[in-house]
Amino acid sequence: MNFLSHFYFERFATVPERVLGSLLPDLLKNVDKSYVFHPQKFEEQLFSHPLSMEISEGWYRHVEVDKLFHSSEFFLSHCHTLRRQLDPILEGTPIRGTFMAHIAIELILDHLLIKHQLVNVNRLYEHLENVNRSIVKTYLTTIGVEDTKGFFEFYDKFLKWRYIADYKDLDQISKPLINISKRIWTFETPKEVHKGLTEVLIRYTDGNLKDFKDIYAYIQDNLA
Repeated sequence: MNFLSHFYFERFATVPERVLGSLLPDLLKNVDKSYVFHPQKFEEQLFSHPLSMEISEGWYRHVEVDKLFHSSEFFLSHCHTLRRQLDPILEGTPIRGTFMAHIAIELILDHLLIKHQLVNVNRLYEHLENVNRSIVKTYLTTIGVEDTKGFFEFYDKFLKWRYIADYKDLDQISKPLINISKRIWTFETPKEVHKGLTEVLIRYTDGNLKDFKDIYAYIQDNLA
């Protein structure tokens, strides 16, 4: 799931560090996709402070939510159906339809959360702006992040850009989808790809994702 969907499961959290923890695995991947960390190996150190423990609890929830989501019939079925509609649009590009469908479903879910006012995007950013940076830095160092300066430079840009709010407009989602794809493949994007992608996503969202709340209920019911 994407950032806003992870926040959905922490939307009633009162501790900013808990919210940060629920996004931290993906934030770190945005800094360096080769990062692989296992905070559970450092619980003795991390649980010595209540705020760093909150980060870990958010991190564990993130992992659990992703596991439930990616193994769900909802995700697998929608990815398969959407891929078949995306394949003709992506012809001539190196982008795999399975990859694009996966990311598209996640971004569309964020869009639907905003559209139906199920989460408050501003509240998410308020939490992220109010974390204890000293605690976060110690946490990152403990789990093995060597370039904490680089992380906070990215983090500050993430807070400044506030691009998650743009997902309220479905016709804006094709751009981040293409940009994410360009992290993996090198290609030029024909204008018709953006147009075709937007048309497919709007049509699919309106016609196939009226059941989107079901996946949140399923995950909530199955969280430990």
